[in-house]
Amino acid sequence: QVQLVESGGGLVQPGGSLRLSCAASRSIFSTNAMGWYRRAPGKQRELVARITSGGTTGYADSVKGRFTISTDNAKNTAYLQMNSLKPEDTAVYYCNVEASPYVIWGKGTLVTVSS
Repeated sequence: QVQLVESGGGLVQPGGSLRLSCAASRSIFSTNAMGWYRRAPGKQRELVARITSGGTTGYADSVKGRFTISTDNAKNTAYLQMNSLKPEDTAVYYCNVEASPYVIWGKGTLVTVSS
């Protein structure tokens, strides 16, 4: 079964940028949709961005125009470019891949936006 490992989180000031990576243990993003989710302290997990195997993307209203999701199938890696970060973007970010009938999750990476 494929494994996902997120990286790239950290502490950043408001207005700053980070790029998260989601590395898969084998080729999967070329055939399966994947998404980035986040869970902020005291809140439920929410979908941030999603990309299909065909490259169609979708974003939560709260991140539109600031975040960009992409995949590099040659590297079996997905990315979430996050710009103009706000304190309310602070959360643990998770990637997943839809491999019907399963949904496979990574363990997450913490993003903290604070001055």
